[in-house]
Amino acid sequence: AWGRGGEAGLPASPAPLTPRARPSPLPPPEGGAAAELSGPRRAGRSVPATMGESRTTNRLRIVLGHLGRPSAGAVVSFGWRGVRAGSGAATTAFAPGGSPVAAAALALLVTRRLQAWRFTQDNNVLTLEQRRFYEENGFIVIKNLVSDADIERFRNEFERICRKEVKPHGLMVMRDVTIAKSDFVPSERVVTKVQDFQEDPELFRYCTLPEILKYVECFTGPNIMAMHTMLINKPPDSGKKTSRHPLHQDLHYFPFRPSDNIVCAWTAMEHIHRGNGCLVVLPGTHKGTLKPHDYPQWEGGVNIMFHGIQDYDENNNRVHLEMQKGDTVFFHPLLIHGSGQNKTQGFRKAISCHFAGASCEYIDVKGTSQENIEKEIVGLAHKMYGLKGEADLKEV
Repeated sequence: AWGRGGEAGLPASPAPLTPRARPSPLPPPEGGAAAELSGPRRAGRSVPATMGESRTTNRLRIVLGHLGRPSAGAVVSFGWRGVRAGSGAATTAFAPGGSPVAAAALALLVTRRLQAWRFTQDNNVLTLEQRRFYEENGFIVIKNLVSDADIERFRNEFERICRKEVKPHGLMVMRDVTIAKSDFVPSERVVTKVQDFQEDPELFRYCTLPEILKYVECFTGPNIMAMHTMLINKPPDSGKKTSRHPLHQDLHYFPFRPSDNIVCAWTAMEHIHRGNGCLVVLPGTHKGTLKPHDYPQWEGGVNIMFHGIQDYDENNNRVHLEMQKGDTVFFHPLLIHGSGQNKTQGFRKAISCHFAGASCEYIDVKGTSQENIEKEIVGLAHKMYGLKGEADLKEV
């Protein structure tokens, strides 16, 4: 597990840390709890740590064993004096002539292991700061992740779908409620969203981009399923505010669990800001539960399946995610979020996919707050696909 070429012999690419029992506090060395661990001593004088295994090395070996690391000898040679594992924190001390960089790197490994992670996986992609941010807030934005070339290809394929030049199987094409019955010539000006584009090879490329999956794995683990896809084309608002999306939780639409192994990747296809209806999120709400959803009582009307939560604090601390082209936000399915109306004359585009760990399992939502969306989706499936007899959200 120890790589070569790392700082002062530390691992360049440590192997993923497997879940282990949390290590118990390191026993104090002889001489009292305040005594520091140092190189082995014989007859009152220090000798090089590399001359044999000492009490110090043995103790560090035990600590590293708890962390899934096999060797402590190299650590002692760096001047590392000790790690005390207590209430999720690690403290370090350095012997003269030791390498602070090397010791700090090991301290980072210890801190990563002692931290109680719930929403992220051990794979060394996210920095410690990024991991803590997602754990606390339920979302993280990675700047400039998807290339302009890929975004242009997605845009071109979307336009082909709008012109009905291609008709991928299972694709749902949606219009804004204010233009749903218009007789406009087929174009991107009348299509507000396409869903379930998994049978379109060009758009589904988004779900297989290595740069996307690299981060998805931080939340789902290495065995990944693409569960739901969308390309959103938020139109200029007609004046009735129907282009906005009510605050909601995506888990409302999904009959599979556990929620902590589900994540959405949402990429801006152009500059997205408050003027054209950027995403708005309520940080930390991913730690809560799934709330009841239904259609909001908006005077101008609401688009199909735009359910919203019914009991949220109007004075909540909202964060508007203004993003540049190619920026990607990853967020938890319980995070409360929505988007504002598009007050510009242009169309605001984004592409997204919800991913889940392959260990997730389907559940029956009957008798739960998700029963209303199940009935609506099953009804649409009967209409679109000609389903006969009984069906449930899982089958759809």
